[in-house]
Amino acid sequence: MRQILIVGAGKSTSVLIDYLLQKAEAENLYIRIGDLDIDNAKKACKDHPKCEAFSLDVFDAESREPAIQKADLVISMLPARFHIEVARDCVKFGKNMVTASYISDEMKALDAQVKEKGLVFMNEIGVDPGIDHMSAMQIIDRIRDKGGQMLLFESFTGGLVAPESDTNLWNYKFTWNPRNVVVAGQGGVAEFIQEGKYKYIPYNRLFRRTEFLEIEGYGKFEGYANRNSLKYQSIYGLEDALTLYRGTIRKVGFSRAWNMFVQLGMTDDSFVMKNSEEMSYRDFINSFLPYSPSDSVELKTRHNLKIDQDDIMWEKLLELDIFNPNKKIGLKEATPAQALQKILMDKWSLSPDDKDMIVMYHKFGYELDGEKKQIDSTMVHIGEDQSKTAMAKTVGLPVAMAAIMILNKEITTPGVQLPINREVYEPILKKLESHGIIFKEKETEYLGYNPFGEVGN
Repeated sequence: MRQILIVGAGKSTSVLIDYLLQKAEAENLYIRIGDLDIDNAKKACKDHPKCEAFSLDVFDAESREPAIQKADLVISMLPARFHIEVARDCVKFGKNMVTASYISDEMKALDAQVKEKGLVFMNEIGVDPGIDHMSAMQIIDRIRDKGGQMLLFESFTGGLVAPESDTNLWNYKFTWNPRNVVVAGQGGVAEFIQEGKYKYIPYNRLFRRTEFLEIEGYGKFEGYANRNSLKYQSIYGLEDALTLYRGTIRKVGFSRAWNMFVQLGMTDDSFVMKNSEEMSYRDFINSFLPYSPSDSVELKTRHNLKIDQDDIMWEKLLELDIFNPNKKIGLKEATPAQALQKILMDKWSLSPDDKDMIVMYHKFGYELDGEKKQIDSTMVHIGEDQSKTAMAKTVGLPVAMAAIMILNKEITTPGVQLPINREVYEPILKKLESHGIIFKEKETEYLGYNPFGEVGN
């Protein structure tokens, strides 16, 4: 019996574990789930005869090493910064490994040792990163196979609330890690190329430089730039492309509203606020506004952000109850970003009946036989319930599929890698279609990068 060790049994693992347990008999699998909270692991096992739950502290070598030694393959579903603890043991004991996270510098440094041992360390095999890599490379490779030359590649992904559960003015609810939403775009400058020109967006301008997207059947969306699109030049082999831009999808209007928090400084995560535990929501926003002996917090907010009283931006702030003098932040030594997250979680958490949605959009511009062409590829997937969310499915399914393919020696290329090779993306994208994760392609007139119909460079 082949043993798969899953390290971490958080919210994102439900679909991953269900898939592996459904395949356990046919694939001769035994699943061991280790988590710091054994109750999480037991809940994930669901009393399945081919599943075992146990307590695992990833920072305790006596707990971690024997578990990894027993396994044939290890899946790490820990926060990204903790994968390296597992990875080093996988090298030491000669075990293949799968994660859904971006390849860190520490993970990359293990590449030579992983190759020397003939191991597969598959990373970035969730949704973004993951399905975005696979679906993009499938079309890029197809264009190149025909002799086409890539001119433009744009890619956007968003975790959103499904239309039937979209019940607030922000058209947004937390469907994944709220902290990642609050601190998105910080710590660097967004870098990309448009029509051969290098472009940069600093954090203070990020949410006012958006591109509009139309997805058939779902309407209009906006996208703001991810931090560094340029690294995908080498990953996708797009060194000669004139435009390369990756971004995050939101409903139209979200970015303009979010920019209010950015301008006030409420997304800052670099310092701790005094007496944050006793601070009211009203105190919190007031702490970023000038002192006035006469003006109310509301008036100061409108004045500083230049919001008219009948502006929808004002309605969005009121909806968050952010001026409430009775609600407390209740967090000791909170940064502004942590305090803001607490306020938003009160209003943006999914209700029991809510469904989430993953939206992905790729644009490919290329030249073939002297003619410029464009392909738009879109994927929209709506979750089933609070367990089988769209996010859990689009992360968990490709992770599980890759794990079984590595065990079956269908993926054999050794090294620390991401899923851009045909041996990986072709079969996994095919399997995902049977789970309703399907891309629709449309050939359109090539327009280059021109989201607003503007002329110039």
